[in-house]
Amino acid sequence: MIKQLKPGLLVSLFLTVSSLALGQSYGKNGMVVCDNTVASQVGIEILKKGGNAIDASVATAFALAVTHPQAGNIGGGGFLVYLDSNGKSTTIDFREKAPLSASPTFFLDAEGNFVKGSNREGLKSVGVPGTVAGLYLAHQKYGLLPWKELIQPAVELAEKGVTLSWTLEQHAKDFKAGDYPDFLKNYFNNSLGKPTKQGETWVQKELANTLKLIRDQGKDGFYKGHVAQEIVSFMKANGGLITLEDLNKYEAIERKPVKGQYKEFEIIAMPPPSSGGIALIEMLNMMELANFDSIQFNSIEYVHLLAEAMRRAFADRAEHLGDPDFNPDMPVEKLTSKEFAQMRYKNIDFNRASISDSSKFGQLYDGQNTTHLSIIDKVGNSVSLTYTLEQSYGCGLGSPKLGFLFNNEMGDFNPKPSYTNSGWLIGTPPNIIQPEKRMLSSMSPTIITKNGKPYLIIGSPGGRTIINTVFQTILCVLEYDMPVEKAIAGMKIHHQWMPDEIVYETNLLSPDTRKSLENMGHSIRGVENLGRLMGIQIMEEQRVYKGTADSSSPDGGAVGY
Repeated sequence: MIKQLKPGLLVSLFLTVSSLALGQSYGKNGMVVCDNTVASQVGIEILKKGGNAIDASVATAFALAVTHPQAGNIGGGGFLVYLDSNGKSTTIDFREKAPLSASPTFFLDAEGNFVKGSNREGLKSVGVPGTVAGLYLAHQKYGLLPWKELIQPAVELAEKGVTLSWTLEQHAKDFKAGDYPDFLKNYFNNSLGKPTKQGETWVQKELANTLKLIRDQGKDGFYKGHVAQEIVSFMKANGGLITLEDLNKYEAIERKPVKGQYKEFEIIAMPPPSSGGIALIEMLNMMELANFDSIQFNSIEYVHLLAEAMRRAFADRAEHLGDPDFNPDMPVEKLTSKEFAQMRYKNIDFNRASISDSSKFGQLYDGQNTTHLSIIDKVGNSVSLTYTLEQSYGCGLGSPKLGFLFNNEMGDFNPKPSYTNSGWLIGTPPNIIQPEKRMLSSMSPTIITKNGKPYLIIGSPGGRTIINTVFQTILCVLEYDMPVEKAIAGMKIHHQWMPDEIVYETNLLSPDTRKSLENMGHSIRGVENLGRLMGIQIMEEQRVYKGTADSSSPDGGAVGY
């Protein structure tokens, strides 16, 4: 256990673990699955000390802020879904907020035109971070171990260093060679000012100092005092808009989860400002109406049905969903009802693609680099947590004195009111920028139960594709009875209403199927990969947890004990 290790031995253990490829693991007492094996090991050590799933999720998330900087963060935000061993569920919303000075025309020029890239570049793109507040709230309400014990592993990893992975070395080379901010160009440098290479120890002294203040002062160590003052000073000096008032006023919120039923399984998911839970339940409700005895996995009928369900759910998402504190009348019960799914399902043409109409609804852009962790402890407390910087490495900016990156989540708002086109721009009212508003998100941390007990804990990064990759993985497990590792590895598609196209994984969809889909009227586009899922399946009969990290995550790992 951590407290029994000599100083420095903990880090040595993690340096060794970081070289292992732990894509799948079994455990009887606990399981942690995330985008970095070192961080998964941190969470397991917390469980071994007697911590619960909340404690492990806090420690793992802070460790990811050190080991997985492209998405693990203290400068971003996210969502946590929690199911305790007694069957009670809740969620923590720590989504970023728009600064107090933000407005609906924040990213428009004098003529009212959207300034391309302005909502994702520079410090105007930064939302008020929520990660520290969210993890602190989760711990204060549901954790067992002292806060300091949960943050200390991340402090040690940052202060004494971690072994730089091949993936991060490639990022470092790209930053040096490309048109990136100076912060990123120098981010992976060693003590001599040269880029750290694969296999060498990467130390983050400034981040360690920031983490120490959070360790010792809790939430106030980030939103008040030295860190807050430096955030504001950096913003003022470089065109940012976050103020001390923005930071002091930020609060994470505990919200009631959205729930659905798929046959004998209950879905427990994140409510708005996440759109994931509602869209997921709406699509699963439609799937419950399908005859899967005659629809084979990966068949033309399967892909077409999924694409049409996605098209409808994403149109509803864009029309209705946003921050509930600014949209109190969102039709959540209607969108997640069986009756609404029947209405949506019955107008699917099983021989022809529908047409997405850009004059009605669409789908906003979400960045690609989010990260997810799934955790279960010895007594069955379960956590599904997804958090993000928006795009990979956020806006690419951070204070050199603090050592962490800022998000660029303002890009998740609808940037031009009342304007929707056939591409990426959406102007529907629920997600228009307003001061202190939380931007709509696709993050979809989900827990599935059977007979009141956890059965599947799942989530993924992937920006706008998250909802659909999580949906398909759940469907494969629940409907096709696939083990979680097969469901995660299986073929995925994505349709988001606008643009009107099916995105598919190029190596996993046959040429004949692609041709048939085009003949049905679908536009199709290939990509290398969709999603990076992190899942735990509870095997009740064997009394064992099976954890799987997506093979597309080069540093990811499932660690159980």
